[in-house]
Amino acid sequence: MPVIPVTDASFEQEVLRSELPVLVDFHADWCQPCKQLSPLVEQVSNELSGKLKVVSVDVDRNPNVAAAFRIQSVPSLFVVHQGQVVTGQPGLVPKEAILEMVRPVLPADAAEIKPDELAQLIAQKRAVPVDIRDARSYGRYRIPTAIHVAKDELNGRAAELSPRDGRIRVLYGRTTDEAKEAADALRELGVETAFLDGGFLHWEADGHEVERPS
Repeated sequence: MPVIPVTDASFEQEVLRSELPVLVDFHADWCQPCKQLSPLVEQVSNELSGKLKVVSVDVDRNPNVAAAFRIQSVPSLFVVHQGQVVTGQPGLVPKEAILEMVRPVLPADAAEIKPDELAQLIAQKRAVPVDIRDARSYGRYRIPTAIHVAKDELNGRAAELSPRDGRIRVLYGRTTDEAKEAADALRELGVETAFLDGGFLHWEADGHEVERPS
């Protein structure tokens, strides 16, 4: 989905009344960091097509919107959902940071499992965590009961991940994206798996148990 240029006149309709959450990219023609950020914003727009609307606002040509958002420097990114500003971030930021900004307002993936949900499923013996990080990371610390299948081994070991015993396999990496991509790839092979929202970092940050070798 292309990034939509919006103006003072079209901002209310395109952003505040949007049914989808909106990422707003405030920029200026003279701004070099804006030009560096623009391709990242476009990538996010394409990857999240149908889930997120991405618009751009030229602050020089649209002073009213820039003033309403109190833009003091460009580039600046804002997330707007249901007519309300959810969060903002000034400056040139990496793509991963943009995805983290918008993640809370995106519709949940059916295969997405929250850390609290996974902890409950493990306790009920209804899930098997699958650590797709490298072997060294898995050896240092992991989610209790997790098995290890490195990301680059998943296709060759897909058959092992089929839920024949009634327990769902929940993939996790360091962050959400790598596990989601792996789960999507396995789904294309006919293997239904889930993925952990936030990855191992959020599992640990949320205070859930971590298993370390003795």
